[in-house]
Amino acid sequence: MEQQTITKLDTKFGKDVYNGLTAIPKHLSSKYFYDHNGDKIFQQIMAMPEYYLTNSEYNILDLNKAHITELFTKNTNRINLLELGAGDGIKTKILLEQLSGTGIDFKYIPIDISQNALDQLETSLSMEFPTINVETKQGTYIETLKTIRKEGNSRNIILFLGSNIGNLLHDQALQFLSELENSMDVDDMILLGCDQKKNPQTILDAYNDPAGITETFNKNILKRINSELQGNFDLDKFLHWETYDPQTGTAKSYLVSKEAQEVHIKSIELVVNFEAWETIHTEISQKYDDREITNLARGAGLKISNAFADSNKYFKNYILVK
Repeated sequence: MEQQTITKLDTKFGKDVYNGLTAIPKHLSSKYFYDHNGDKIFQQIMAMPEYYLTNSEYNILDLNKAHITELFTKNTNRINLLELGAGDGIKTKILLEQLSGTGIDFKYIPIDISQNALDQLETSLSMEFPTINVETKQGTYIETLKTIRKEGNSRNIILFLGSNIGNLLHDQALQFLSELENSMDVDDMILLGCDQKKNPQTILDAYNDPAGITETFNKNILKRINSELQGNFDLDKFLHWETYDPQTGTAKSYLVSKEAQEVHIKSIELVVNFEAWETIHTEISQKYDDREITNLARGAGLKISNAFADSNKYFKNYILVK
């Protein structure tokens, strides 16, 4: 009896790598930046002076925490705080502390593709906020949201912070918000973090820092392929490259092959040929303005009820309702 060969093509990661590296042009999903090593690198990115996004949003939430939580809790006595892509929760803890002082009954449900990030978050929350009801969920956003049911007359508040919406193309962002809208009751809300259009150099510096931390983060996807799929990528043979189009507000990250080369990925039985200066597109980071967010929300059946900006007007948080 012939024994069937099982490859890593049976995994989501393996399938996506195979499909991405056999496509024209080549691409890989930025969600695969994140593993144990990638999570640590992203912590370093958030601490970079050039990476304004985290501090800008932190500033918004800290300055407006009372107003935001008042909107969350108006006309209800129980809320579910569902965070998509929770990460380390450093900004969300501002809202958790504020909510803890209101006496309202609430549950915090962080959702992330990275189990490592969730484990670290759960550990830190248990030490900093031991009385908060926390229920972590590992998985993709929409599919995990579908598994969550309300209790009684509770309100769902969906947090999508950190400009994660910017990792989606316009059509994808519209579909994503439409799916969120479909999951919402009439009194539910979304708190959406959006990076704003600004000086193009400020944006480029955030994704291509002189210390090379963003380069290491971009190349971590190749490191994962080597580790998990038995690839033989030579990371030094790839260039980290960032572009920004101020007209469209689109920043893109690439890995560029410095020479013609052949890469073998044993676990998915794939040989990848690169021409000199051929690219792998790895990430999109869309920047917005008020008009674009208004139109995007309207297309998804939502509207902006409130908007909050940081002192530099680099970043905005929007509350979207049905």
